[in-house]
Parts: sequence; structure tokens; C-alpha cells
Amino acid sequence: MNEAHDPAAAGVPGARDRGLHLPPAALETTAQGDITDELKEAYWSVYDGVAAKATVGQILARLPRIVRQVGRLAWATDPWATARLVILQMASAAMLAFGLVATVGVVQHVVGEGPTPDRIRAALPQLVLVVALLSLRALLEFGVSVAQARVTPKIRTALEREFLQLTAHVRLDVVDNADWHDEAYRARDRGLYYARAIVGQVVTLGSSLLGLAGTAGVISLLHPLLILLLPLSVMPVGAAAVSAARARFHSFQRWNALQRRVNVFSWLLLDRDAAAELRSDTAQGALLAEHHRLTALIAAEDTRLGLGSARLALIGRAAGGVGTGITYAALCLMLIHGWLPLAAGAGAVLAIQSSRAAMTDAVQVAHLVYEHAMWVDDLLSFQERCRKLLPRRTGASAPAAVKEIRLCDVSYTYPDADVPALDGVSMTLRAGTTVAFVGVNGSGKSTAARLIAGLYDPDAGTICWDGQDVMGMDSESVQSRVATVLQDPLHFPFSALANLTVSRGTLTEADPHQALAAARASGAEPVIAALPKTWKAILSKRFKDGQELSEGQWAKIAVARGLYKDAPVLLLDEPTASMDPKAEHAVYQAVLRGEHPADRITVLISHRLASVVECDAIYVFDQGRIIESGTHQELLEHGGEYAAMFTLQASGYLTPAMPQPEGQ
Repeated sequence: MNEAHDPAAAGVPGARDRGLHLPPAALETTAQGDITDELKEAYWSVYDGVAAKATVGQILARLPRIVRQVGRLAWATDPWATARLVILQMASAAMLAFGLVATVGVVQHVVGEGPTPDRIRAALPQLVLVVALLSLRALLEFGVSVAQARVTPKIRTALEREFLQLTAHVRLDVVDNADWHDEAYRARDRGLYYARAIVGQVVTLGSSLLGLAGTAGVISLLHPLLILLLPLSVMPVGAAAVSAARARFHSFQRWNALQRRVNVFSWLLLDRDAAAELRSDTAQGALLAEHHRLTALIAAEDTRLGLGSARLALIGRAAGGVGTGITYAALCLMLIHGWLPLAAGAGAVLAIQSSRAAMTDAVQVAHLVYEHAMWVDDLLSFQERCRKLLPRRTGASAPAAVKEIRLCDVSYTYPDADVPALDGVSMTLRAGTTVAFVGVNGSGKSTAARLIAGLYDPDAGTICWDGQDVMGMDSESVQSRVATVLQDPLHFPFSALANLTVSRGTLTEADPHQALAAARASGAEPVIAALPKTWKAILSKRFKDGQELSEGQWAKIAVARGLYKDAPVLLLDEPTASMDPKAEHAVYQAVLRGEHPADRITVLISHRLASVVECDAIYVFDQGRIIESGTHQELLEHGGEYAAMFTLQASGYLTPAMPQPEGQ
């Protein structure tokens, strides 16, 4: 083989049949084609630009339903303000029509026959009426704004309160679903936002349509044939407005895709967690260069939109001018042939101009209302789905104390999973004892704990508290009787004390003696004592004078939180994984080897088998089943899976001169 073409001879490894080929020497950064083709559709952009694809007929057909929907939302939050809003809006539109009639009367007097002073004096009463009507309309519009200001915030507040109430209480297996998360964030980010905006948009749309109807009525009063001329002047303007609205939506789609890319780099440059690695890799220059490239593209897109809007405006004005020219030509013919008095013709010009303005506003707002209503629909549909996904509510509460929890042939399969996480598990847990669940990752031990905690419902089998099936109890009442401490606990950005009291459902009230006892038993006492404001210290750097804790310190706070809840069942799921050996020993001494409350069931899930030696019972999980159970000594003597795992872990701490554990 020629060495010049042999990668191996050149010191470069050749590509393997199933391996990677050499990467390119340069990465392509220039966007090819439409930028929107390069990014996957984000969860929140499902309906963006949908109005740009809809026909005018589709928009008009859906508007009545949208108006009814917004009206129901407004009426549900504040019926009196909603009624005032509708009445005042209709009265304002009436004043607009009356004002136009009065203005036409003024014009008729001014351009009528007779000496100029006489014509002016004859027009004065009509002119005073115009001023009065315009002033009254201004007051009515003020009333509309006041009523809208009362209704709009209440709609969003009510929807947001219900949204959070529902999403915070749906079942845990629902929250585990990624699609549900996408729907939830989409409903929050878009639905709640547009629910607030759409009220004002519907009011504006109603005002434009009522104004259009009023001017059309005035035109028909001047001469019935004039109503046929109205589309000639108005429709070209409407068509231009439709084109402009669609162009804005399409441009926004391109701009938005670029902005999403920019946001990625802005986030990386500002993110606190990324700061250390960003500086250690000296990657700021690379990220800034790409950020600058994308912002230049955004500026170019803004320029393109501006130029396009200018062209569309020119086309729209030209089209509107043609339509107006045709209308005025028809008016002239009517005037020449005596079909219409000169004064009425001047009034018709005013009415047609008002109609054009109302039509332009109506078309532009209708596009926004049509698209934004889809987001509101999405929000309301999501909330309706959430109502069907709430935890079980039977009206019966779990007992405040429990002597025995019995699992009988319990099975559970996660949604979209083919293999059950638990398959026919049976056990009995008694008050005053400590039980350990051990096994490899994915063996089912954490799933069993979550079923005991009432976070999941079994697919088969029963879980009974003192002989009563938990399926007959409210799910949340069962959850309230279980204190769960997880390996990766939630870092609440609250005070140190509130981080404990939150387990009892309050951030403002505490049992001081219970809080101190929980802090001491968990090893969190020295952590809290070292904080500048001790119990009042805020545990988050997001706030002024906030404190930052290590993962091990957070673990102690989490254990204290679980102990403070003082529930009849305590579940510890790898609670000391991030603690140092000394802190871990102290926690186990206090929680597991100290005095056990006679009315508490303690369940420990751990990979560190040294921590479960003194538990009253140990259950060994494998592939969703319990394969062994007994005390530590019984399981060692059995010589099964537990004994093998314990020996393997123990051997890592033994030197050749140290004896093996007894029984091995």
C-alpha cells in the first residue's frame, strides 16, 4: 500500500468498521436555508404562527367561539365588571356611530346652499353635538379601561392559581412523564400569558367590529347603494392587513429560532454552575464569538422585517388607494347623475374612511386573537386533563398512627415500561422496628418505598395499614403520614428553620423543641449554629446574605426535615450518600441505633451494607422481587446474595492481615 495514502503510516488511526470516522477539521456554522428548519420545534412554540396559515374564513368562523370563551372566563372572575365592560363598550360604539352621523350633519350644512355665515350658524348645533358625543365617548372608553383593568388581572390570577393547584397535586406517576412536563410548561409559559392579553384583544376587536358596523349603518342611511361601495374601499385594506400580519408571523418564526440559539449562549455565559468550567476551559471567547454571530443574524432579520413591512405598507396603501379611487369615482358618478346630494357625498367619504380604519384594526387584532385563543384553549384543556389525574380522594384519611403495614403480592409497572419494577412483593413492617431494603440499582427497593409512602398505587396486590387497604384512603393523607428523606434532597431557598417546618406544611410556624431535637439527631445542629443568622439564615445564594451549603450539609438538613415531620413512617432513601464517614456514623447512631419510638416504622434504603447491620429485618431485592429476608446474621449464615454483597464491600476495608467477617 502507498504510504502517502495509508492513515496508519501517517500516525493517524484508520476508521474501524463499527467505529467513528475522523471528524471534520471545521464545523459548519452558517445557517443553510430557513433557520426554522434547523431546530426542533420547542414545546412552547406549537401554535406560533398558526394564524399565518389560517384562511380568513377559518378565522371568522372561530371568532364567535373565542369571544364566548373569553366572556365565560371574565364572567367567572368578576361578573359585574364584565357586564359593565360589555355595556360600556356597546355604548362607546353607539357614540361613535352617533358622532359620525352628527359629523355628517355638520358637513352637510357646511357644503350646503346659502351664504357661508348662515351655513356655519346652521352647523353650530351639530358641531356642539359632535363635541358632546366625542366627550361622552371618551368617558365611556375610560369606563371600558377601568372595567378591563379590573377583569384582566383577575382572569390570569384565577387561572394561575388553579393551574398551580392542579399541577402541584397531580399523581407522581403523571409528573414522571416527560410529555406531561412539556404540556405543563407550555400551558404556563404561553397559556397564562395570553390569557391575560386576550381580554384586551377581544375588547379591541369588539370595538373595531362595532365601529365597522356603525359606519356601515351610517353609510346605508345616506344612500342604500353606498353600502355596495364599502367593500371596494375596505377590502383592499383588509387584504393588505392580512398579508402584513402573515409576514410578521413568518418573520417572527425565523427571528424566534435565532433568539432561542442566542439564549443558549447567554445562559451558558451567565449560569453560575457553568462559570468554573467555562473559565478553566477558557471557553468564553468561543461562546462569545458564536453569540456575536447569531446576534448579527438577528439584526439582519430585523432589518429584513423592517424592509418587508415597508414594502407591504406601500403595497397596502397602493391597493387601498386603488379601492378608494374606485369608490370615489363611483361617488362622483352618483353625484353627477343626481343620485346623491353633494352634502351626503362628503359624509360618505368620512364614513368610508372610518370603515377603512376599523377594518384594518379588526383584521390585525383578529389574527392575534385567533392565535392567542389557541394558547388559552391549550391551557384550559391541560387543566381539564389535570383534574382527571389528581390523586385518589375517597374522603377517608389514613390513621394518625399505624402498628403494622402489610404488603401482599404487590406489583407495579412504570408507565411505558415493559418489565414490572415490582413483581409479587410481600412483607410486613411493624411499629418500633427498623427495616432495610438492599439490592442493586433498579432492583425495586425505591419503588417499594414509594408505594409504601403512597406516592404510587399498586397495579396488583394490596397495601394495608392495620388491616385497612390504603386504596380506600385519600392518597395525600397517606403521604402526610410518611416522612421521606431522599438521596438528592430538595434545596428549599428558605430559612434554615423553614427548611424543617415545610415538612409539616408551613413556612411560618414551628415547634421550637421539636426543631432543635431534629437538628441534633440528624447532625444538622452544628451546620445551623455556624450560619450567620442560625435558624433565620436563608439557604440560597439567590438572596441577599444567603448562605450556601455543601451536599453533605444539605443531607443533614434533609434528615432533620424528615425527623421534624414526626410521622409514623420514616423512609430514608440513601440519606447519607453525600456525607463524610463521621457525619454518616452520627446520623445512623441517632436515627437507626438510638432509641426507636415505639410508634414509628423506619425503612432504610442503602447500598452501604455496614449501615444496615443492626436493622431488625433486611429485605434483599432483585429484579422487582424479594429474594432474601432476615436479620444480618441470618442472611450471612444463609450465604446468599446478601452475604456475597456484604463480603465484597467488607473486603475493600480489610488489609491482608485483617480477619474476614465472622461466618465467611
